[in-house]
Amino acid sequence: MIGFGPFPFKVIIVLLAVLIAWATARALAKHKPDATPKTAGGMILDSVLWGTVTARLGYIAQWWDEYSATPASMLAIGDGGFVWWVGVLAALTLIAWKTRRSQAARVPTLAGITAGVLAWFAAGSVVQLLHHAAPPLPTLELATLDENPVNLATYAGRPIVLNLWTSWCPPCRREMPVFQQAQAMFPKVAFVMVNQGESAQQTRAFLQHEQLALRDVLLDPASMTMQTLGTRGLPTTMFFDEQGRLVDTHLGALTLASLKHTLSRHFPATSQLQTHTE
Repeated sequence: MIGFGPFPFKVIIVLLAVLIAWATARALAKHKPDATPKTAGGMILDSVLWGTVTARLGYIAQWWDEYSATPASMLAIGDGGFVWWVGVLAALTLIAWKTRRSQAARVPTLAGITAGVLAWFAAGSVVQLLHHAAPPLPTLELATLDENPVNLATYAGRPIVLNLWTSWCPPCRREMPVFQQAQAMFPKVAFVMVNQGESAQQTRAFLQHEQLALRDVLLDPASMTMQTLGTRGLPTTMFFDEQGRLVDTHLGALTLASLKHTLSRHFPATSQLQTHTE
């Protein structure tokens, strides 16, 4: 899985972009007699804060039906739900307002924002290239809940959402109803839930207790899937296209909104395959 240590590259890219924006603004402010590096750097941090909040609100508005059904999920920012252009527009508006009486401070601050956005796009392109170079869907021998052998590669030929989970993991438990809803909404997508390290009895007991009717639950008592795919934590969700190529990854719990958003980006045809269960 693409990342650095325990952190996904998506988080690292954002932090790197903010650092570049902050450093650029401070460096350029040194050459402006009416601006200070501290002021320019502070404006960058303020714009990042309010831009992030606005980007999140924009995403919630975009997927209002999903978030309104479970209001607590609006606070689950770990799902990666942000509308970047709304955040950038809010950041630029804030800077324009704060520098309305100080044109000297505006130039380095806007230059910092521009440098950060460019770095963000460049790093994002690198991540996409790394995804295309990632290993394909592995041919692992796993087992069904009835403990019959099944190879993970048998799911190839259609979009696959591969989720690695375990019953003792709170975020895993929290996102299980999301996958149950999604498998009904997207019947042409294989939602393969691979339990890591637990027995068939433990897995069945959990599913029965939570009243979950998930179709493709597989057992991996030795956690070989995590080792093979190089994942760093649970839950991890990986998206594979029809050819078995990795197109996206997510570490942490998913909301229904973020799951549907990822499916619509990578598998646009699935948006036409939703049932009326929504």
